[in-house]
Amino acid sequence: MSQYLILIYEDETRYETASPEVTAEITAEHEAFAAGVEAHGAKLLGGEALQPTGTATSVRGGSEVTDGPFVETKEALGGYYLVDAPDLDTALAVARTVPARFGGVEVRPVMTFD
Repeated sequence: MSQYLILIYEDETRYETASPEVTAEITAEHEAFAAGVEAHGAKLLGGEALQPTGTATSVRGGSEVTDGPFVETKEALGGYYLVDAPDLDTALAVARTVPARFGGVEVRPVMTFD
């Protein structure tokens, strides 16, 4: 088994204007996602939602500290899931079920060091 990070990139403004009902639907979709991961032959190791990019602080060159994220984009990293899967195809199958109503996901293998 290998570990894969599923990064969720979405339009933050859509969450800022979402109704409580939409927010509740999305929360239920994430709970259903988490409950269904093992059906793909993978295991969910963790995951979290991130605060909006306006709360981010960037560090460049080890000494320059600025407010905000590194780049301005329409979609921002809003959360992640860490899964243990036998291969990339399985991780992609899991990633296809991640609720990302206002954007998409990116899958990256986690580098291991011996």
